[in-house]
Amino acid sequence: MFDVATLLPLLGLLMVTSAFAGILAGLLGVGGGIVLVPAFLFTFETLGYGSPWLMQICLATSLATIIVTSARSVMSHNKKGAVDWSILRTWAPGIAVGALIGVAAASRLTTTFLQALFGVLAVCIGLYFAFGKREWRLADAMPTGWKRLSLSPVVGFLSVLMGIGGGSFGVPLMTLCAVPIHRAVATAAGFGLLIAVPSVAAFLLVEIPEEVRPPLTFGAVNLGAFLIAISMTLITAPMGAKLAHSIQDKTLRRAFAVFILIVAVNMLRKSLF
Repeated sequence: MFDVATLLPLLGLLMVTSAFAGILAGLLGVGGGIVLVPAFLFTFETLGYGSPWLMQICLATSLATIIVTSARSVMSHNKKGAVDWSILRTWAPGIAVGALIGVAAASRLTTTFLQALFGVLAVCIGLYFAFGKREWRLADAMPTGWKRLSLSPVVGFLSVLMGIGGGSFGVPLMTLCAVPIHRAVATAAGFGLLIAVPSVAAFLLVEIPEEVRPPLTFGAVNLGAFLIAISMTLITAPMGAKLAHSIQDKTLRRAFAVFILIVAVNMLRKSLF
């Protein structure tokens, strides 16, 4: 039986972080997982469910919430005509394949390794959001042909290993290829669906030892944390999408970068000590 004095603050923390994740999902197209994974990890560890399989549960549960969050975010952005459906259609197969490969890899990696990987990639994402310039360009259009064939699975693969939607990699990729920032954010929300749907289906088949599973865990997805998270993100994701079309993003991007760098350094610390 859980100690109520411990459980209630943790529920409150999950609700607050989930609300923040929903706003980020709509505002920056990042899916919210970059906030939820550390929150889930802290909550389950505090409740006594630390194990070599804990990060798989956190990643899978985060991706499950992204299905709902990204769908809501895409619908909100699409009402403003901001989603580039041609990019989504052409990148969908490669992203989905990369996501499935990511699940196969994550199911064989330890919590410590996945924490370290999350930390390293989150540092890269944070530095981009902090110092990236709108005028930076790698190309004048999104990659096609063999370049798209090579890059799209990488987006899906790395996103699953972090338990995040495609925005953290998709937004930088699209803006570096001359896609306007608001269109990139809106379209990246769709990347989240392309990553989360196949990966969650696969994570439901991953076997986690019963003795280390939190209650209501099916495969690697924890239903309790999922329900708490989406109860908040469903409310706040449309708010973030609305804000994305009404404010300048420079200050916000840098504030987000500072937050992510703090999260990343803490995750790296936990993986090393």
